[in-house]
Amino acid sequence: MDEAVKEKADQRFREALEATGARDPRDFYRKALRELKDSNPAGYDRAVNHFHKLLVPAIASGEAEPLGAWREYGRLLAEEAGGGRTVEIDASGRAQPYSPDSPLDRLVLHLPDQRNMRAILVSLPPHPSPAQRASFELLVRGKQRVPTG
Repeated sequence: MDEAVKEKADQRFREALEATGARDPRDFYRKALRELKDSNPAGYDRAVNHFHKLLVPAIASGEAEPLGAWREYGRLLAEEAGGGRTVEIDASGRAQPYSPDSPLDRLVLHLPDQRNMRAILVSLPPHPSPAQRASFELLVRGKQRVPTG
């Protein structure tokens, strides 16, 4: 990958994070990618290829909005990890099918087909509502009580 292209993409992403107050998901996605390498090598290869050939060049060129493009990458990682469907949860706690152009204030979760798997976090809003936090705690972490404070 051209280092100048990667740097331009990183710069655009940092600027988008600063402008919106959004959380940087890259460490979480790196962890998911490492897990995918062990559990689904072909899915790992597809995700790495997507990163190098589509994600970074699209962000660097301005063709893709950085935060949305990274969220879509997170969704790709989640789908490779366990089939299923992706949903977005609004501030009231109401879930609906995920749309790539949904607002960044939505909690985005991937619900795997396998019953023994918990939901996979795709995107956490900058300031989750109490309903979104409760959904995250229950569906992703498996906790039935939301931490206070």
